[in-house]
Amino acid sequence: MPFSEFSDQQQIIDYVTQHIDYFTDDSTLQVTELSDGNLNYVYRISDAGGNSLILKQTPPYIRVIGDGWPLTQDRARIEYNSLKRTAERCPQRVPKMYHYDAEHCVILMQDIGDHDNLRELMIQRVRLPDLAAQLADYLAVTKFYGSGMGLASGEHKQLVRESQNPDLCQIHEEVFFLDPFCDHERNDVNPALRDEAEAFWQNNDLKREVAILKRRYMSDTEALLHGDLHTGSVFANQNSCKVIDMEFAFCGPAGFDTGVLLANFLLNYCGQNNLPGDADERAGYQDWLLTTISELWQRFSQRFSNLMQQHCVDPSLSDAGYQQWYLQQLWQDTLGYAGVEISRRTVGIAHVADIASIESETARADSERLALKIAESLILRRSEIQSPAQLADTVRQLNS
Repeated sequence: MPFSEFSDQQQIIDYVTQHIDYFTDDSTLQVTELSDGNLNYVYRISDAGGNSLILKQTPPYIRVIGDGWPLTQDRARIEYNSLKRTAERCPQRVPKMYHYDAEHCVILMQDIGDHDNLRELMIQRVRLPDLAAQLADYLAVTKFYGSGMGLASGEHKQLVRESQNPDLCQIHEEVFFLDPFCDHERNDVNPALRDEAEAFWQNNDLKREVAILKRRYMSDTEALLHGDLHTGSVFANQNSCKVIDMEFAFCGPAGFDTGVLLANFLLNYCGQNNLPGDADERAGYQDWLLTTISELWQRFSQRFSNLMQQHCVDPSLSDAGYQQWYLQQLWQDTLGYAGVEISRRTVGIAHVADIASIESETARADSERLALKIAESLILRRSEIQSPAQLADTVRQLNS
């Protein structure tokens, strides 16, 4: 059946009322488009009483480009299945799912409008006391129960088959691991950073290490990943956080998710050097970011270790020596993939508002220059930086 985009608000209202019993029959409903991402159509449907939900529809192309860039609609199924699996283990970390329509590629879900986009909160230097603990628990539970440690061998292999996501993985293979490390036509480079970008592209040691990380990304089916866990995919308030946008989900190296998330904390750190506001306030927030990274990793590794000890389906993988080795390898992968994410957000096609919102080209280049230094260090020295404390020291030294 050919894809049909909703043509007007009434079609959206009719679809919602026909498929779920959420609003009262006499409700006057309003539709607001929220599509601020690149790929999909997103709408909020609300009534006068404050009830609301979200409709997300997946077209067979990239929304902001149209038919000129076809893209599989199977990503809707992948996202729904990933959200459903997450809800089974940590329901407090994802929106509630109300309805999934495979034919029309539509998901109806909870409106989390009482949460704000984490990236925007961090740009505003909002401190969230429970964020590290909440994200650590989400990461530990989803990585453990999406791997061969928390699943029987046959279940894990079935999960690998069901979550294959070749189209979206190919996008990441290009924009993560290729474009940022060469003078690619898709790259968007600040003219004031051009010299540093040229030198970055000539670093053969860096390219070799990125190739190693790319091979892992392409071939390692370790755990079910979110696949795009940047701070724009997290919504939070003082009491809660929710993770959304799981259409890039697939089984890959667990350190990819932790690395992408850590990278976005560090990108905000770099941006704080030149974002508006009092210098002492910005420096204090940078300290909070590094402390939060440390707390997040410590809580994650402790939670993951406990799961390995108590719930591992393979006794050989619950060995204490193996656990120590595994978590250290995961930390090294985290640093490496963090470096790749920082690189692509600095000289690649998709920048982040933490730095891109800095109006002065020169000031923006100053933050981007620091970002490239951090990225290079994380990729090349990931086996030397053995703890969050050493990471914090490294970042501070590069920023001095």
